[in-house]
Amino acid sequence: MSGYSEDEKLRLQQLRTLRRRWLRDQELSEREPVLPPRRLGPVAAFWERFLRPGGLWRHQVYKVCESSGFFLTRVLIPAWIVHYFVKYHIMKTPSNVVMSNPRIFPGDKILETGEVMPPLKDEHHGHH
Repeated sequence: MSGYSEDEKLRLQQLRTLRRRWLRDQELSEREPVLPPRRLGPVAAFWERFLRPGGLWRHQVYKVCESSGFFLTRVLIPAWIVHYFVKYHIMKTPSNVVMSNPRIFPGDKILETGEVMPPLKDEHHGHH
């Protein structure tokens, strides 16, 4: 017993034709509410006017602008903020900071060469 019987098929067909006829006869009168016109913002209105004449290059320009805006707001700016926070608030020493060599005084031993710094020479100019 698969499928509908003949009477059920006939009934379904009659219902289908009645629904189609009813939908075809539907008309709005002046008193019935109509949806208000869609208000677009300035950017959406610009793209609506720009894309209306058509042309492949217009759609490609639209796609490039949309994807670059997405990349800027969802990838680049958050990455920049995270980088700033890590660099200036989390790291112990900020990156790319040159640390100067420690001062060497007379008598100190240089680790790389093992040389001992000689004492400073006294310079007498005679005016003091």
